[in-house]
Amino acid sequence: MKNFRSLGVGLALAALVGAWAVPASAKEWKEITIGVEGAFPPFNLTTPDGKLDGFDMDVAKEVCKRANLKCTFVAQDWDSQIPSLLANKFDAVLTMGPNPKRREVIDFTDPYAITPNTFLVAKDGPLAKLPHTGENISVNDASSKPVLEELRAKLKGKSVGVALSTSQQQFMEENFKNDADLRTYKSSEQGQLDLDTGRIDAQFDNVVFVASMVEKSKGNLVASGPFLTGGIMATNVCIGIRKNEPELKEILSKAIQSAAADGTLRNLSVKWFKTDVSPK
Repeated sequence: MKNFRSLGVGLALAALVGAWAVPASAKEWKEITIGVEGAFPPFNLTTPDGKLDGFDMDVAKEVCKRANLKCTFVAQDWDSQIPSLLANKFDAVLTMGPNPKRREVIDFTDPYAITPNTFLVAKDGPLAKLPHTGENISVNDASSKPVLEELRAKLKGKSVGVALSTSQQQFMEENFKNDADLRTYKSSEQGQLDLDTGRIDAQFDNVVFVASMVEKSKGNLVASGPFLTGGIMATNVCIGIRKNEPELKEILSKAIQSAAADGTLRNLSVKWFKTDVSPK
């Protein structure tokens, strides 16, 4: 902040600004463009005929209807979602989890789902029986420290896949980069293909994606290890928007709240995930 030479000059300038300033009018949103990966089933996927589908798409269409918005959807690689949002190519992006690093550059609506992370592994692989499998553990709690130590010992020398530019990648690098061989992929589906062929020992991902892959594998893949939340992990699933656009944030959040209140989000969750991950 600049210093003025005298109090008088400062007061005079303040008076001029007050006289000339025109209050900024609220932006009226009628239509928006929404970015989506289209390669993270069952959250979002691209059908064989090129159409976008999945839980995110059902939620987004419901939110747009309740918000009286005309919405256009664009599929794009995950690691370019936030740059495209900041470059005004999109007005919003789906499947975006808030964490401290992302909050530095973008804003978020209320969550439309809440999901932890865990490991996807081969049924007969070396990591099929990780400690604390199925337990809900927050890394924000001090009691999680011995759990992470146990995981470090089990992951030592093992290869683990993560999707690029995700909070799962950040969490694994923050906690296991000196133990596991971390390998990054453009999408979760690409990592799962390497898991299927034995090129990696595990994949660390969203529990809903993991459950979907377990079901599709017909017994060849299993979920292993605890259900982890907290820390750098972005387990709240929100719509990402640019900072300083409070009108759009309010419009979208109110529509999400409405869909949660009347059970629509719960019904869509059960439809796609066979379980309820809607916000309570």
